Amino acid sequence: MSRYTGPRLKKMRGLGTDLPGLSRKSTTKRPYPPGQHGLSRRRGKDSEYKKQLMEKQKLRFNYGVHERHLRKLMEEARRSGESGSKLLELLESRLDNVVFRAGFAATIPAARQLVNHGHVMIDGRKMDRAGYRVAPGEKITVSPKARNFEIVNETWKHPAHERPSWMVHDAQKMQVELTSVPSKDTLLFPIDVNLVIEYYAKRM
Repeated sequence: MSRYTGPRLKKMRGLGTDLPGLSRKSTTKRPYPPGQHGLSRRRGKDSEYKKQLMEKQKLRFNYGVHERHLRKLMEEARRSGESGSKLLELLESRLDNVVFRAGFAATIPAARQLVNHGHVMIDGRKMDRAGYRVAPGEKITVSPKARNFEIVNETWKHPAHERPSWMVHDAQKMQVELTSVPSKDTLLFPIDVNLVIEYYAKRM
């Protein structure tokens, strides 16, 4: 399954929640499913499968990962013994998400573009793999060229969301350092990860 490139707000309305990694927009003004009958549509009791699927889709769309990659991360998380916490840690540790949470970009797609174009550096080395797993102690910054981008400077000075407790930032050096592994307590959207585990338990 390919990465989603369609209307982002429409997808969030369908899932019933804001996904800060996907878009800066909010569903507040139209908190109902998209479509001609979205506002008047009666919602019965959701099946267990639908609940599980919706939670899984939140992760896939917020972090912008392929279904196959999310499944591989779930397999790795299960081997750790702490499936839920580990899965979220693995997703939050992705370089594109760290660049987003650091305040270099307003969304994960924007952060991924910075990474793919070679504008992100880890410990002074260029890293162009969005899925690279950032480890505690590594320092992330942007290239000298990217520091001149107006959008990067504006987002760095006024990040869309508060920087998480598992990183420290140096405003002058325009740099962040991971001080610990990402914590599920600092997620920017609600997620019942147990439902995600249940979804994959029947399919792996």
